Amino acid sequence: MSRPRGRPAVTRSGCLGPGLPYFCAGSGPPLVLLPGLSGHHRVPEGIELALELGQVRPFAVSRTVWWITRRHGLPDGATMADLAADYADVLHELFAEPVDVVGVSTGGSVALQLALDRPECVRRLVLVAGACRLGPTGRAAQREYARLLAARRPRSAGALLMPLLAARPLTGRLLGALGWVLGPWTAGAADPDVLATIAAEDAFDAGSRLPGLACPLLVVGGGRDRFYGPALFSETSEAAPQGRLALYRTKGHLGTATDRRLGPDVRSFLDAP
Repeated sequence: MSRPRGRPAVTRSGCLGPGLPYFCAGSGPPLVLLPGLSGHHRVPEGIELALELGQVRPFAVSRTVWWITRRHGLPDGATMADLAADYADVLHELFAEPVDVVGVSTGGSVALQLALDRPECVRRLVLVAGACRLGPTGRAAQREYARLLAARRPRSAGALLMPLLAARPLTGRLLGALGWVLGPWTAGAADPDVLATIAAEDAFDAGSRLPGLACPLLVVGGGRDRFYGPALFSETSEAAPQGRLALYRTKGHLGTATDRRLGPDVRSFLDAP
């Protein structure tokens, strides 16, 4: 199948269930995409929407992609199980059968919790730059990121987190500068939903439950990912009964999600008999 060209068009958008922002793009069988951490829980617009559509593009060539983020108005103390339950309720309303789910980074944590807690919702599961828990560097960075956001220091927060997306030091320094400049836009302004999501992921560890994962699993990770790392990607895929790993050895956290191999690898996994 040919690689999709250009960004797909949004066909519908709004909120689902208890307030989960979403948009749809592409055509074909449904695929639910749970995105990574952002500065807010709203339907993206402008440049932010263009970036998300770039992430959707590899899958929209043959699927109707339902991009669904966490709910607006998360309660204090919300857990990863709470976030997954929101998705389960929505998927039950939308689809009569289990659906393929792709989770990216933080979205991967929620997607894995969903597949473990509500196996009737998920046909096949893909974690892109995600694993059964954060690595030590990723957890420490997100805690500090949350502290800086709560202190209303979005530029410092952006400069802290952005370098960790890169695979190489020089790229990391450039991203750090960009994070400082764009911090108020990318990091947001201490959005309570974002802080609640970070806290939920900080406590998340599904490692002991992986042997009970009922659906086939594909983990796509970068060999230079600083949030998780190749050891965690391997642990996650190997502990799942039907787990597979696609490791992009030279890629970091961001590079994994934008690699040209991602679309074909995911489509091959989801479309296998």
